[in-house]
Amino acid sequence: MEETIKKIIAFLKDIGIPTIEKELPATTFLPGLALSNEGILVDYNQLLYPGDILHEAGHLAVTTSENRKKIGTNEMPEDWPTQGDEIGAMLWSFAAAHHLEIPLDVVFHPNGYKGSSEWLLASFKDHNFIGLPLLEWFGLTLSEEKAKELNKEPFPHMLKWTRD
Repeated sequence: MEETIKKIIAFLKDIGIPTIEKELPATTFLPGLALSNEGILVDYNQLLYPGDILHEAGHLAVTTSENRKKIGTNEMPEDWPTQGDEIGAMLWSFAAAHHLEIPLDVVFHPNGYKGSSEWLLASFKDHNFIGLPLLEWFGLTLSEEKAKELNKEPFPHMLKWTRD
């Protein structure tokens, strides 16, 4: 699992999402992880699922650059992340896992996604990419149809990894 973590952290650094090692309280939403306007805070002593790092990175990636600067501050809208942000982060983390050649069950593990990880994995296997229109609207990727029209690669290929 150590190699998977190294691969994830290197990828995030390459796309401009910092990870910061920091001791965190046991009350974080996901064990050993928190988001801030500086990046992803990781407490490796508490981290249970390395794939959760990619999911949290997905939240940063699909958030506008303006709002990324507000994460963890009183300026961030109270409704963040929205349901759309959550769906976008899930699909983004699928694309990232695919790109990194990490087994999907590392990200979509049985103890995550409110018991829906098997359903999500089955959906992805069937190319039912829930949230794809949202990621396309954000300018991050292209649907099969749009990619064919533009002679480009479709999702899970990403045009870019973070939203402007």
